[in-house]
Amino acid sequence: MSRYENIPEIDPNLDGTGLRVGVVMARFNIDICEGLLSACAGELKKLGVAAGDITIATVPGALEIPLTLQTMAQSGSFDALVALGAVIRGETYHFEVVSNDACRAIMEVQLDTGIPIANGVLTCEDDDQALARMQQKGADCAQAAVEMANLLRTLMA
Repeated sequence: MSRYENIPEIDPNLDGTGLRVGVVMARFNIDICEGLLSACAGELKKLGVAAGDITIATVPGALEIPLTLQTMAQSGSFDALVALGAVIRGETYHFEVVSNDACRAIMEVQLDTGIPIANGVLTCEDDDQALARMQQKGADCAQAAVEMANLLRTLMA
């Protein structure tokens, strides 16, 4: 169904059947990251992505996520990727460096490779904010990965 007369519109497609999804999770702030991962993996399965079509790689922290995503994207083995991590503000400028550089690099990998990446790297003031957001953000990333993989397939057809 189109919102505008005689203008075709591509509807969102959340059917994950047959999609191969890679997930890169940072281990820094592990409790939050495990919460993100649990929600993401659960939602991917609900959307029809087979457990055998989900690959999880863990890395030390948020700054290691982009290189791993790039390697996975270049492998040709994945239709979409998900980045999961948690950067919690501390007392130094390090928070801004990690947050900004990780986000920028994730976007660069996505644009350079043409593989959609759902960015689930939380950047929060404290643990309470991250804990409050992890379940929803993990599920949102699963949905974004599936929707974008399907959109790109449609656009390339």
